Amino acid sequence: MRRRERNSKRGRMGGLSKLYLLSYNSLQAIGWAVSSFQILCNLLSTSSVAGAYSSAGKLISHVTMQFRFSAMCCILGSYTWSHWWVLLYTRKSKSHSLQPISFYQHLHCNAEIKLCNFSGLVPSGALLPLMQWGGRTHFLLAIVSKLDEVQQLPSVFITFFAWSISEVIRYSHYAFSCIGNCPYWITYLRYTAFIVLYPLGVGPGEIWIMYQALPIVKKKNLYSETFSGLPFSYYDFLKVVLIIYPFLWLKLYLHLFRQRRSKLFKRQDKKRA
Repeated sequence: MRRRERNSKRGRMGGLSKLYLLSYNSLQAIGWAVSSFQILCNLLSTSSVAGAYSSAGKLISHVTMQFRFSAMCCILGSYTWSHWWVLLYTRKSKSHSLQPISFYQHLHCNAEIKLCNFSGLVPSGALLPLMQWGGRTHFLLAIVSKLDEVQQLPSVFITFFAWSISEVIRYSHYAFSCIGNCPYWITYLRYTAFIVLYPLGVGPGEIWIMYQALPIVKKKNLYSETFSGLPFSYYDFLKVVLIIYPFLWLKLYLHLFRQRRSKLFKRQDKKRA
């Protein structure tokens, strides 16, 4: 009887986890699709790329932080830590999108491992999700949202557009995978589009913006209070980030190529067999 009850509970939680993952990934895909639509509408209406941040910056920051939160929960991997991260994120963002906390937390803790499996984070360990989380969060919250001078630069348009297209493809693939019926063309796009979109978003996008932000950061002495107790300034920190960023990104890029080989070519071999 106890075994049956346990199996029944596992089945119900498994169903809730799948429903949560399907909802989460579908909403993420819709959010990124709306972001790309807003960016394109602004481009067509103004004939300028300067309004990318004003048109979609807040939405992109929101959906990006939602994913980073999930990645961190995968790394932390416990009910207690997930609880505190939900509280921390909700208080900092002053957003009610994660309410009610207890229900979201309960579903997330049971679904987080499956989410990591879908996103390919578990096999790579904690380093790659930390790189993803740190890179975009720093770029969005520490630089672009704080410096009005960089928000209208073409690099912001390039970054946001590359992110939006790649994330629409990625989360659509996750959503279809949740129901076990992902069309091959979506899988192919998931493991092919990044070849162009990732370098586009990082090179002329993230790295170039950080480089252009350097003199502004130095002039404003940005985050001087935060770094007051450290032997270096945020300006020094940003220079180091610019140096190591390409190498960290290359590690992630090569990992995606290994995933591509595993997902696409093994599937083709199975069909031939």
